[in-house]
Amino acid sequence: MPKINRGGVDIYYEVHGSGPPLLLTHGYSSTSGMWQGQIEALSKHHKLVLWDMRGHGQSDYPDDPAAYSEALTVADMAALLDEVGAAKAIIGGLSLGGYMSLAFYRNHPERVRALLIIDTGPGFKKDDAREVWNRRAHDTGDRFERDGLDVLKAASRERSGVSHRDASGLARAARGMLIQRDARVIESLPDIKVPSLVVVGADDTPFLAASDYMAAKIPGAKKVVVPAAGHAVNIDQPQAFIEAVLPFLGGLDTKASARAAS
Repeated sequence: MPKINRGGVDIYYEVHGSGPPLLLTHGYSSTSGMWQGQIEALSKHHKLVLWDMRGHGQSDYPDDPAAYSEALTVADMAALLDEVGAAKAIIGGLSLGGYMSLAFYRNHPERVRALLIIDTGPGFKKDDAREVWNRRAHDTGDRFERDGLDVLKAASRERSGVSHRDASGLARAARGMLIQRDARVIESLPDIKVPSLVVVGADDTPFLAASDYMAAKIPGAKKVVVPAAGHAVNIDQPQAFIEAVLPFLGGLDTKASARAAS
């Protein structure tokens, strides 16, 4: 069970297959287990790196609220790439994991080969919209503190069956990692210079407009809407999800081969 130590916080990760590195990050209150159905397909031609964010799954649940933040999550991702020997990688994730992937590009564009953004929002330009989101994040933390892991029983499919040691890390992660402090990520979308794929479930109503926005703002981005899928698009429609992602990944390999041959 490999882990890296980040300032006293152990971060769980796993590696499958070999080839160009692909780092996938799960959504808030889910774990790396949400990608279980995609490991075989994605690891055939890639070094697939999965991990549990701090406060989640098999990673540590530090007691200090300051140990949970966007900056620390992005730094964890960079440390994981270092650990597996990847100078660059395809970076992707679902929901909070997708947002953190965008934040990672903003901080480390030289380390990103491509972006895979799934059922994700890029944050908010307007302060009042961000404040509404942040109040909801704090309420989520309060709910986990009050009701424990029972909160997940009514959650979407990528979260309802996951395994956490307790709810304390999720409560602190809601207040430290879900909240947003500024508009830097959403304002950075036009500056993205790598191939990008936006994937969203057709029934994931809260994220449809956000997916349209990202596809319009990220230069050259492609977008796939997967029918009969909600927020857990890769779990709701695993085959359709893979059929959306593999051509995108294959196109990256084709371009790399063409550059190497020229």
